[in-house]
Amino acid sequence: MSNSNRTRPGDRVVGQLYVIIVAIAGVMGFVLGTISPADLEPELFGVVALPPTPLGVALYGIVTVGVGLGILLALVVYVSNRYADA
Repeated sequence: MSNSNRTRPGDRVVGQLYVIIVAIAGVMGFVLGTISPADLEPELFGVVALPPTPLGVALYGIVTVGVGLGILLALVVYVSNRYADA
C-alpha cells in the first residue's frame, strides 16, 4: 500500500495551526496599520511597495508569514513522507 494515501492525525492539526498563525499575522498587520507609525513602508520581498494602510500592512503580514511558514511546512511534509519509514 502506498504511503501517500495514508493520513496522519497530526496533519490536520498542523494545517489548522498554519491557518491560525497566518490569520494572526494578518490581524496584527491590520492593528499596526491602524496605529500607522511614521516610518512604516511595507514592501513584499523588497519588490512590491504596499501602502501603509491597515489593509496593506495586513496583506504584507499574511503574505510574508504565509510564504515563509509555507515553505518550511512543505519541506517538513516532503521529508516526513520520504523518510518516515526508513
